[in-house]
Amino acid sequence: MSKSYTQKSEHTNLWTFSLELGYFAGLIWGGARWLMYAMHFTKVLPGFLAEPFFKHDFLKTSAGNLIGYLFFIACSVIATLLYVLLFRKLKGPWPGMIYGVLWWSAIFLAGSWLFLQQRPFRLPWNSVISEFCIFLLWGLFIGYTAAIEYTDERKREQQTKLA
Repeated sequence: MSKSYTQKSEHTNLWTFSLELGYFAGLIWGGARWLMYAMHFTKVLPGFLAEPFFKHDFLKTSAGNLIGYLFFIACSVIATLLYVLLFRKLKGPWPGMIYGVLWWSAIFLAGSWLFLQQRPFRLPWNSVISEFCIFLLWGLFIGYTAAIEYTDERKREQQTKLA
């Protein structure tokens, strides 16, 4: 006889969950970033994270866009590992949104002093706002998915469906 869902003591593997969540966060929101660039909402190249490793002219090509997309997926996996290790027990959407804003700040504000990116206030405002919003939603996706997986939110949702 099997136990009901609420009685199981299954634990989600931190590493595989982080890899999967980070991959899909990078795939979805990296695709959204590329689409925003293609539709001229932002002037920041899709390969901006690969800027220290590749020439700027190469990153403007299709192969450079693909490399940038892969770098964004890799960055998302690393960011998700950090979030799951440090903040997985935080509930609700706000911690993830703050996490996304912190990453935006680290890349666009602090990164500009490390020559990783143009200073955000030299970019057009639509680029700054678009990038900010993408990172906000990216962090929300990571944070809220981790919160649902590692807090009692999933169990509570199951119980309300059964009632």
